[in-house]
Amino acid sequence: MSDNSKIEWTDATWNPVRGCTKISAGCVHCYAETFAERFRGVPGHPFEFGFDLRLVPEKLGDPIRWSKPKKIFVNSMSDLFHDEVPDEFIEKVGRVMLAADWHTYQVLTKRADRMAAMLQGPLRAAAKASHIWWGVSVENRRHGLPRIAELRSARPAVAFLSVEPLLEDLGAFDLGGIHWVIVGGESGPGARPMSPEWVRSVRTQCRSQQVAFFFKQWGGVRKSTTGRELDGRTYNEYPKTSQNGVANLAERTELLETIGCR
Repeated sequence: MSDNSKIEWTDATWNPVRGCTKISAGCVHCYAETFAERFRGVPGHPFEFGFDLRLVPEKLGDPIRWSKPKKIFVNSMSDLFHDEVPDEFIEKVGRVMLAADWHTYQVLTKRADRMAAMLQGPLRAAAKASHIWWGVSVENRRHGLPRIAELRSARPAVAFLSVEPLLEDLGAFDLGGIHWVIVGGESGPGARPMSPEWVRSVRTQCRSQQVAFFFKQWGGVRKSTTGRELDGRTYNEYPKTSQNGVANLAERTELLETIGCR
């Protein structure tokens, strides 16, 4: 969608799929849906069809075209593992990420069962690649915690959790096989509150289990005023990032042709 992003933990967003449907408590105030629906019916706009799920094959080659290495949030406006996205399309997204390996990809889903199955199947090579990070959303105990076990079962090279919006105390949970945890509160109209003690509990568990911790925001109706400091400091920790050389223009052109991206 954009090679520049205001999301605190990434550099760019890439949306070869647009639109989604709600499946759990974390979806109630979906920022992506709110944004997309503003443009429903606007001819020619990327979200002319609002938040209806659509494949966008013309966006597949964007990471290959970007020559400057970036952290790329994959499908910030959708969920790659939505059940209406064909396996073949997901596999093509995987091939692009493997080919353009000078970037770091951050793939986040609430459909952890499908992701885990594909990471152990047709996406096995992508699961082993250290420049592709695979994550699940964890908003509460009921919906979120089971996703961690699904993610762990696939054993990706880099696994992460987006604990946003954090809606309750998660209690003690196992971070084995997890390399990065993002925590954030819900923002915008109707934002549900987040207790500092819930955040501190996650931070403590990251510290004890040696997992990188990133605190994104307190959120609220006006998140710019609540900031992102926790106990007087800002947490911007990341897993180790791969450093791969950038393909030259001729090589990138060949990659686009080989993968079938226009």
